[in-house]
Amino acid sequence: MDDLHVMPGPGAPRGIVVPAADLIEQFSRASGPGGQGVNTTDSRVQLMIDLGTTSALDETQRRRVLARLAPRLAGTTLIISVSEQRSQRLNRIAARERLAALLRDAVVPALVRRATRPTRSSQRRRLDDKKRRSEAKDARRRPGASD
Repeated sequence: MDDLHVMPGPGAPRGIVVPAADLIEQFSRASGPGGQGVNTTDSRVQLMIDLGTTSALDETQRRRVLARLAPRLAGTTLIISVSEQRSQRLNRIAARERLAALLRDAVVPALVRRATRPTRSSQRRRLDDKKRRSEAKDARRRPGASD
C-alpha cells in the first residue's frame, strides 16, 4: 500500500501526505450484490487511521481534524468502511479517496464572521415594507371600526 496524498487546499497549502504505516486496512465479507461470490470474497474495506498519533498532521491541523470529525471518531481513530463495489481493489481506492476528502475538508480553518451594520437604504426598505404591510392590513378592517 502506498502513501495517501491529499491535495493542497486551505489549511494545508502543501497538501498532506499520510504515510502508509499510519493506515490500517481490514477486509471482510460485504453484504449486497455479488451473487455466490459475495459469500467467498472479502470485498468490504475498512480503512483506519489514528488521528491522534499520525505524523501527517501538524498540531494545528490535528486540533481542527479532531474537533471537526469528533462525531465520527472512536477515541482518536477514524474508521471508513466501503462496500460499494464488488471488487476489493475498487473499494480500497474509494476508501482512500473518502479519507482524503474528509481530511482536506477538516483542515480548512474556520471563517471568522465580521459584524457589519445594515446599510441606510436597506433600513429604509425594511421600514417601507413594514408600512406597506400595515396599510394592507388596515385596509382589510371593517370600515368605521377604529381603535
